[in-house]
Amino acid sequence: MTPTAKRLLAPLALCLATATAHAQTAWPSQPLKFVVSQSAGGSIDIAARLIGQKLGEALGKAVVIDNRAGANGMIAGEAVARANDGHTFLMTSPSALTINQHIYKKVPYETLRDFAPVTQTTSISFLLVVNTTSPYKSVADLISAAKAKPGSVRFASAGIGNQSQLAAELLADAAGVNMLHVPYKGEAPAINDLLGGQVDFIFGTMPALLAQVKAGKLRALAVGQPQRSAAAPDIPSMAETSYPGVAVSGWTGLVAPAGTPPAVLKRLQEEIAKVLAMPDVRETLSKAGADPVGSSPEQFTAFIRSETIKWGVAVKRAGITPE
Repeated sequence: MTPTAKRLLAPLALCLATATAHAQTAWPSQPLKFVVSQSAGGSIDIAARLIGQKLGEALGKAVVIDNRAGANGMIAGEAVARANDGHTFLMTSPSALTINQHIYKKVPYETLRDFAPVTQTTSISFLLVVNTTSPYKSVADLISAAKAKPGSVRFASAGIGNQSQLAAELLADAAGVNMLHVPYKGEAPAINDLLGGQVDFIFGTMPALLAQVKAGKLRALAVGQPQRSAAAPDIPSMAETSYPGVAVSGWTGLVAPAGTPPAVLKRLQEEIAKVLAMPDVRETLSKAGADPVGSSPEQFTAFIRSETIKWGVAVKRAGITPE
């Protein structure tokens, strides 16, 4: 290339470099969308709305919550896996990312191929609850009824293969009883039918259930973990029942479509970590039975791998075969 040509091209190169740098630092250039794999009112939705509001304020762009419940998170997951605008993300739970592959023969995405993990947002306690009009005052009462009349005790879940089903199936397996599974499209409709008396119990997430327990509309029989929860210290743990081996906890997390620039993932994780460190956010989550996390993309990737193995074992133990 001649000296003259170099002089002519130098300004163009500078402009391109400036434009590229600006494009990298201009994110976000439009409102963000959090596609939530659950109906409004569930634990994932609660975390998404709390984080989304604060995140929008920090970024100067609104965070739109798009609830797409159904198919155990696969409807939302497929929609985000196909997104390529750099502003659409999936807020979801273990079911969509680590359980479905053990439950269904056909899943419209492969978690670590089609998604780029951003951060685990929360760790969530589980509660076993019944309606306050229920005759069951303890886990022992529930199991006794199931033993007396197999199939008569009905439990709700947020969907086939959801953690809420697996938790109840693990309890049934530990107790040696047969209970009837009634799946719903998300926690909120399942809880509504529990309140209405159409089902007998749900082993679901504390953020979605604790307010109803405190309002006196639901009765909590146990926390699904070895120790009592600071958010509900009066509720016995599963370790205090006859089934200490039934330990269930959940989480929420954010993933992006594969191919999302690493700089975007890093910025988003850092901003969410700041949100989760805010005292009012931590207090709100803690009172609901969720602990803020804010892990790095690398840490969340490793966590997803370990959770996939764990829930594969749980699915086999519960005797659930792929459909």
